[in-house]
Amino acid sequence: MPLSALTARLAGPRPTVVVVGLGYVGLPLCVELAESGAEVLGLDVHAGLCAQLNAGRSHVGDISDQQLRTALEAGFVAGIDASVVARADAVVICVPTPLRRTKDPDISYIVAAGQAVAAHARAGQLIVLESTTYPGTTEEVLVPMLEERGLVVGKDVAVAFSPERVDPGNPTYGIRNTPKVVGGMTPACSAAAAALYHRCCDTVHLVSTPATAETVKLLENTFRMVNIAMVNEFALICRQLGLDVWEVIDAAATKPFGFMPFRPGPGLGGHCIPIDPHYLAWKLRAHNFTARFVELADAINCKMPEHVVEVLADVLNDAALPLRGSKVLVLGVAYKANISDMRESPALEVITHLQKKHALVDYNDPYVATLQVGDHELRSVELSAEALSGYQAVVVVTDHKAYDWDFVLRHSVRIVDGRNATLAARKRAPELAGKVRAI
Repeated sequence: MPLSALTARLAGPRPTVVVVGLGYVGLPLCVELAESGAEVLGLDVHAGLCAQLNAGRSHVGDISDQQLRTALEAGFVAGIDASVVARADAVVICVPTPLRRTKDPDISYIVAAGQAVAAHARAGQLIVLESTTYPGTTEEVLVPMLEERGLVVGKDVAVAFSPERVDPGNPTYGIRNTPKVVGGMTPACSAAAAALYHRCCDTVHLVSTPATAETVKLLENTFRMVNIAMVNEFALICRQLGLDVWEVIDAAATKPFGFMPFRPGPGLGGHCIPIDPHYLAWKLRAHNFTARFVELADAINCKMPEHVVEVLADVLNDAALPLRGSKVLVLGVAYKANISDMRESPALEVITHLQKKHALVDYNDPYVATLQVGDHELRSVELSAEALSGYQAVVVVTDHKAYDWDFVLRHSVRIVDGRNATLAARKRAPELAGKVRAI
């Protein structure tokens, strides 16, 4: 099938699309594509997960069971047999890309997925990589696998990179209304990928190469990483100067131009911002170039969980209490508000630091029932007036909307607020504001 015919097929009423990896990125894409009329076949290495999905039970917070059941009714099926790739008009790879302990890229999931796809690939297909990775991965890793099969990229098969932009828990922006960046190996490859994504995205933005598209994602998340580090350092600066960093930021944000407010916090979490910039830094080391902003920002952000514990130690010290043996409740352990995602959550580091200081740590999170920290499994404790008053201090790590901050303020003895979540409650009850120390 010529690539022009493939493009027409992908824009037609019912192309067949295989999505490899059914996690936070892959499953929402499956649901959107199924809604567009495509036949969608999900592929994952976990048979239990596939069985769960085929039974209509979603494991991704942004996809309800009802949305999943609607996709199933439209023909979506999950499975572990990679031979379905041979049936596909398009294959989209959405597998994880973690870091090794050395903070070097681990693209083993991409390699495994690419090999599985290449083993069944045929002429007349589009292959897209969505997994966040270093510039050059599509051309240097994925393309050679297809060429080993005798397929000519740009003639027999279309290959492109399109960075995922999923923001878990975002009520405003999803796949449909978030612009999709696409970079193909050739213009014909880009056209085929654009035809696929126009099915489920309102806006598709084409760039010149896959490496450009790979770098777009790294710029987006490096931008956030560096600016969060800057404002985290400002929190440390303001602490030294005896100033309220939150008041400083709110005042600066009144400027209608030239300033974008970021907020400090107990550290970085999620699968993107703490990880993706290291892919860029690793690639640049091969070019004898140091990504100094990335390294500095990482050092500052990695310091924040320890900073939270230092603030807590100061608060307890002011009350003539040691951190050792003090009962501490951590409020919120997901990496950000209103979701259950624990990937790279700073709460894990905060709890680890507290345990090393021999504090007696519990946690509450309405989205996370159990939590593994090292060799210890913790369970979310009940949040009651009696429970709150029984802790020497409460540490706010994640500001879920489900929390009643007036209730927390009223019944807690002391609060270290890593998100400034109690600000409105303090304004309503200024006589209780002295209980709180914001980072």
